[in-house]
Amino acid sequence: MNIAHPTRPPARNLNYPKYYVNRELSLLEFNRRVIQQARNEKFPLLERLRFVCIASSNLDEFFEIRVAGLQQRRKYGQFRRGPDGMTVEEQLAEIARVSHELVDEQYEILNEILIPRLREQEIYFLKRGEWNAAQTAWVEKYFRDELLPILNPIGLDPAHPFPPVTNKSLNFIVGLDGKDAFGRNVELAVVQAPRSSPRVIQLPPEIAYHEYDFVLLSSVIHANVAELFAGMDVKGCHQFRFTRDSDLLVDEEEATDLLLAVEGELSTRRFGDTVRLEIAKECPSDVVNYLRDQFDLADQDVYLCTGPVNLMRLNQLPDLVDKSELKFPAFSPGVPKRIQAATDMFEAIREGDLLLHHPYQSFIPVLDLLRQAAIDPNVISIRQTLYRTGQDSAVVKALIDASNNGKEVMVAIELRARFDEAENIELAQHLTEAGVQVVFGLVGYKTHAKMMLIIRREGKHLKRYAHLGTGNYHPRTTRQYTDCGMLTCDPAITEDVLMVFKQLTSKAHPSALQQVIQSPFSLYDRLVELINREIQHVKEGRAGRLIAKMNSLEEPGVIRALYRASQAGVEIDLIVRGICCLRPGIPGVSANIRVRSIVGRFLEHTRIFYFQNDGDSQLFMSSADWMTRNIFNRVELAFPARDAKLAQTILRDGLEIYLKDNSQAWEMQSDGSYTLATVQDDEARVNAQETLLRLMRR
Repeated sequence: MNIAHPTRPPARNLNYPKYYVNRELSLLEFNRRVIQQARNEKFPLLERLRFVCIASSNLDEFFEIRVAGLQQRRKYGQFRRGPDGMTVEEQLAEIARVSHELVDEQYEILNEILIPRLREQEIYFLKRGEWNAAQTAWVEKYFRDELLPILNPIGLDPAHPFPPVTNKSLNFIVGLDGKDAFGRNVELAVVQAPRSSPRVIQLPPEIAYHEYDFVLLSSVIHANVAELFAGMDVKGCHQFRFTRDSDLLVDEEEATDLLLAVEGELSTRRFGDTVRLEIAKECPSDVVNYLRDQFDLADQDVYLCTGPVNLMRLNQLPDLVDKSELKFPAFSPGVPKRIQAATDMFEAIREGDLLLHHPYQSFIPVLDLLRQAAIDPNVISIRQTLYRTGQDSAVVKALIDASNNGKEVMVAIELRARFDEAENIELAQHLTEAGVQVVFGLVGYKTHAKMMLIIRREGKHLKRYAHLGTGNYHPRTTRQYTDCGMLTCDPAITEDVLMVFKQLTSKAHPSALQQVIQSPFSLYDRLVELINREIQHVKEGRAGRLIAKMNSLEEPGVIRALYRASQAGVEIDLIVRGICCLRPGIPGVSANIRVRSIVGRFLEHTRIFYFQNDGDSQLFMSSADWMTRNIFNRVELAFPARDAKLAQTILRDGLEIYLKDNSQAWEMQSDGSYTLATVQDDEARVNAQETLLRLMRR
């Protein structure tokens, strides 16, 4: 990181910019940690390749949203500085410097480590010069049959200016010599690869050298591009890709129909302002400059690639290679003992709150509850929030079944879940056609809370059952993300959930909630209150302690509260996967704060907040990170673990084991950098994810 540690920190001024890490640079540091997983010799080879792909995808989104936003601010003269004090220009310059480092490291790992290791395992990406006659003939036939009919080369001349290349598409800039069919000189042309074509193509066994031989789509097009320009000589062919601004700009104050407004903006995403050019490193500088100037990019916005310009497309490879020893071992998630043989989910929940810790424990109990509710004649109502979920998911099917069975089903869908907007629009239409009442949350506030409420008639009374979670109702993410969910029929908690659902539909003023904390109304004040309570305990001579786990920590007011707690002597451990704008370990400011980030097989997504409270501890799980957007601009929930035994389990498995991790934990330094934790001589190796997987798997 570029910001030096102050030599004499003004301890009383907690707004001092040097006490804050820049948000964007902190996110890049997270991607640096992801890239480092590709060097981890303890991980299977194909999984190491996945980490390179994940980092590439993360950087794509970073440029599409964060860099694009900064460039917009520069364009329109919005120069307000953040808590870290950096100007827009300073941020863009430092982002470019770090991003070039990360991109270079990605290709270095791919070319010098992973590809040679893959070859040792008889897995080859064959370059054009390595093809034999049979392979060359097969590639030529593949080009003629699969690509030639759908390729549209565009010669650049006054009648055909540079085409509107879509966001992140694979393209080729082709140098030409000679005259076209109409006698005009054509020097350059652009060929856009079909988005539907696979980027990694496996050669048939009968012509393969090795067990697994692959060619890249870029090589196939490059080798045969001359067929697109009959009568002209091809002087060069170089792959490139533009990244564009992909944030949706919906004027929510003016929008009369949020669905139509979001739907209308989706078509602009593919052709937003250009923010980055990735191009093959061997491309001549005059051609690079030509492409750069077409879209008014600076030199720092050009990234020279020593391999495929979209590394994320290599993520296809693990699915094409049947070598289990090169992948993480498969696992069967466990199920809590109380419901292993349960035939009635409602009865199991009535015995006490149930914790589900994903992916170590299965998401199936949530589906079983929803499926049972869909056919139970005593269930009269189901309410559900959906943020990211597939249209074909079991959750959606159960909701439709419930509606078909005469239940009152209401679903609050957040249309503006980034990059899932189109899928959410289709989902909303699909549910509406099935008779489900669909609402789109609140204008100006994303509905990010993860909650489900079932109302059931039991005797003369109505009883409520709820599921509250830290993650989405999506079957894929429940196998890849760490999250916690709670099944409960606690009257106070379920009454709060009912009130929040009523608020989403009626837009009424919020009622006072008994147990659940809700943003944007009470989460900030309650967090500061809980932190201040630990400060008060220390002032009165007792111990103060808090542990919090989240994806990101950025909200300045919460950071200042944590600094005050550290100054008072409260011991603070923060487990922050990604963005962390707080600087730990600054004498007189944050000396009692420790920050670590866990990066491993599963994406750490759980939000858990623990306050010791002098022995009468409180523990909350939440859908919200400690970020400005979550606390003030979203509908989020933090819900308590009221059962003491349940809270102790969450403390142990969700927090304490991560503090003991010395295998995949990165410890944050006060300058914003991270150091990989190491096993000391007298320590046993602890890998939190492996331990939990072993303890909870079926």
